[in-house]
Parts: sequence; structure tokens; C-alpha cells
Amino acid sequence: MSYLFNRGIHPKDKKELTADLPFEVMSAPAKVYIPLCQHIGAPAKARVSVGDRVKAGTLIGEATGFISANVHSSVSGTVVAIEQRENAAGRKIDHIVIENDGLYEEEALPPLENPTKMDIFTRCYDAGIVGMGGATFPTHVKIQPNKPIHTLIINGAECEPYITADYRMMLEHPKEIVEGISYIKTVLGAQKVVIGIEDNKPKAIDAMQAAVAGTDITVQKLKTKYPQGGEKQLIHAVTKLKVPWTGLPADVGVIVVNVTTAFVVYEAIKLGKPSYTRFMTVSGKGIKRPANLIVRVGTPFEDVVDYLGHNDYVKAIVGGPMMGLSIANLNPVVAKGNSSLLLLDKSEEREIEPTPCINCGRCAMACPMRLIPMMTDRLILKDKIADSYKYHPQCCIECGCCAYVCPADRPLVQSQRLAKKLIKERMQ
Repeated sequence: MSYLFNRGIHPKDKKELTADLPFEVMSAPAKVYIPLCQHIGAPAKARVSVGDRVKAGTLIGEATGFISANVHSSVSGTVVAIEQRENAAGRKIDHIVIENDGLYEEEALPPLENPTKMDIFTRCYDAGIVGMGGATFPTHVKIQPNKPIHTLIINGAECEPYITADYRMMLEHPKEIVEGISYIKTVLGAQKVVIGIEDNKPKAIDAMQAAVAGTDITVQKLKTKYPQGGEKQLIHAVTKLKVPWTGLPADVGVIVVNVTTAFVVYEAIKLGKPSYTRFMTVSGKGIKRPANLIVRVGTPFEDVVDYLGHNDYVKAIVGGPMMGLSIANLNPVVAKGNSSLLLLDKSEEREIEPTPCINCGRCAMACPMRLIPMMTDRLILKDKIADSYKYHPQCCIECGCCAYVCPADRPLVQSQRLAKKLIKERMQ
């Protein structure tokens, strides 16, 4: 039984462009530019110098704190520079530039047989694993909560339009995902494990049900609704538990892990492979040949687009159309958290020319967090930061439902982000 979360929206999913396309391996470019910050938390510290020779899997960036993540080379070759470049969010961060020698020599960690809890935790840390659903929270931190966990939920919802990377992962690697889940369950000590998949993915549901046969893992069919993949919404849909507004899933005894993250955990433990490849969807009518790709971290988006070809496009988005980031050019590179790259043509773009709010309340009716975005928007424009605080913009998950339904085309998500930023600054 699925307890559908309240509110939300039903955008067209646009997944038909890539849903039936198996993953294909994209060749690495002549140079990769590997960011030292691909995760939530402190940036990694460079462990190599210009002139050093590395292999695919060599540790080139070391975590600088508990909430941080190791970074590994994605190719074999020579370090030719350590330079600042803009990432997809427009921030200048350090990148390690490696000239690919084309040999693809690998440096792996020793595979683990019958790993203990500490073995699994340490391996997730050593391999630099982060949440592959887009949040990029370091996995070794997530699987060491300070509260007892009774339920592990595996997120296979993939509710964002266009994106099919998790869907293809469930079709192509279901057994590996289940093995990765078993390792995560061991660390958490969870009594119950549920894989949540939206009902618009029947083939994935069948594949995962076959893979969990004979285990105590269950597959739960979820009603298709956006943002079903949001942690708090997914927890409510699966368990009927409600995470407090300012709380975390662990506060109600639940941890949520993405299906691709579970696969990467399997690779790290069973194969000894650090996290340096990304399974991603490249889609939109601006792409000549939409595809699901396996791409090495540090590959410029420009190379990805050149590999597939492009048509006339008006917008490039890293991530999904609802929560992704629009980028001005294709200079940023593929990082661990990039599940998709979209090139949209004129027919897919929604031209927005904001007009005054008409007080219809649709944004509030759509908000899955039960916020009132129109009030935050109104107050923040008047610089009434203290007044906006009582409408809890800090609880916004930036899903975009409010902006999607707004007939006045108000930039409501941007207003929420600005309010969160200003409130944080004021509190500090």
C-alpha cells in the first residue's frame, strides 16, 4: 500500500526519449578536469602535484573533515595543472587537470569478502561515495546516524521529467543494487528495507521484484507524482511517517538511499572501485541523439554534447527541469552528483515574464512542504527578512512546484532561496 504524500504536481515526464536506451560507455576526453568539491561539505585537499602520474582510481583529493569526500582520478595520465574553474553552480573551485594517456590503467582498492560494519563504513569513505541522486551528501556520514534506524528506503522514484538513469540502472543491474543494499542494511542495522518505485516504471518494478526474491527486501509501487523522490515525501508515501519540518529522516528512524548509490556501494566493496564514473541521462530535443551514458568524472559537458551531437537549443540544464541548474555555457564538467544534462529547444522552453501576484493561492496548494511561497516572495521583495521567517522558507526543498503552477510566472523558487540565504546571514 502506498500512502501518497499531500499536494505536489503531475508534470509530463518526457522519459520516452531515453527510457528504452541501455547505458553506453562514452570514451574519456584528452583531458579531464576533476573538481575537488563534488559533495556537500568541505572541499577535498589536493594529494597530487603537477607532473605526477596517476591511474584511474588514484586518490588525488583527500577529504578534509568528517563531512567531506575523497576524490579519485577517472583516467590514467599526467597531472598538468591545478586550476580554478567554474562548476555548474557558477562557483569557482579547484580542479585537477589530468592529461589522458589513453592506457586506462586502474588502481583499485582490495575487494572485501564478508565485510563488517566498520569495513563497509571505511570503504564508503575511502571510495569517496556520495549520494548519486543529486544531493551529494557523503554516504559514509549518512550510514552513521546518531539515532537508531528501523527502516531503510531505497529511492527508485526518479520523479524528475526526462531523467531515466536510475530506471536503466534498475533494469540493467538489479542484482548488484540488491547486494549494495545488503551492505548498507548491515551498517544501519535496519529491520525493514523497502525499494520505492513509481508505477510509471513497471519494467523496473518487475526487475527489482525478481532481484529481491528470497530476501527480506520488499518493492513498493508508488503512485506517480512529483516530487515523489523527495526524502520527506518518499518517507511519508512508504511509511506514513512525517519528518518534522526542520528535522532529518533519522529523526523518525528512517534513512533514504538512492538506487544508483547502492550500486556504487556494491562496486566499491565487491570490486574495489572508487567512485569516479557517473551514470547519467543526456536528453531534450536539443540533443541530436539522446542517450543514457556512463561518463568519467571530469569530462566537460561540451565533450558530452559533441559526442551525441546537438540541434538548435535555447537552454542547457544540469539536472532535471524542475530542480536542475541552468548553465550559461558547456564549460563545466561532469561531477559525481550530475544525473543528467538537458538541452531544450524552443518548443520545450517556458518563457517567463513575471507579472504581479494575483493571490490565487495555487503555490500554497501545490507545495508538498505546506508552505506559502507567495508570502515569502512578497516579503523578501520588501526586504522584510524577519517577517518572512515566520513562513518557514528555510524548510523549502526547492522542488519548483510553486513556480510550475503560478499563473503569474513569479520566480518563487528564487525568492525562497534568497530568503533562506538572507535569514542564514541574519542568524549568523
